Amino acid sequence: QTLLQGIVLLPLRAICIIIILLLAWLSASIATCRQPGRGLLPLKGWRRRMIQTTLSGLTRTAYLVMGFQVKVKGKVATLPEAPIFVAAPHSSFFDAIICALTGMPSIVSRAENLSTPVFGTILSSLQPVAVSRQDPDSRKNTVAEITRRALSRGQWPQVI
Repeated sequence: QTLLQGIVLLPLRAICIIIILLLAWLSASIATCRQPGRGLLPLKGWRRRMIQTTLSGLTRTAYLVMGFQVKVKGKVATLPEAPIFVAAPHSSFFDAIICALTGMPSIVSRAENLSTPVFGTILSSLQPVAVSRQDPDSRKNTVAEITRRALSRGQWPQVI
């Protein structure tokens, strides 16, 4: 019976995750369409709220469809309390749930990830700090950008 359930559940879960991924891509595309300051200025108003609510909800739903139930114990630090949020070792797909639970903060990511189809658009909507492995000054520039955002007094979202 469990084999039969797996044969039925696996395709259903895959279809649901693809639909959720496409909805996330659509939301990210709408929120960043004709964005003023394209990446240089923080998203504001309806654009930021759309990213926070829609992408956070879709990410949580995707994890639920995959069979993961995540409960938060304690209180998530707010932007004024912690402008920089550290998650380690950040080496798995579970990092996305941390983003969903903390309100879709900006992240530090490889610059190459921004050109990935579908995921690149979603990632770009989070206004990441892009790190280029080819640029010798990238580490210094990344630290400067994280510092600038952390000292922006709430203009930028938390950086993870």
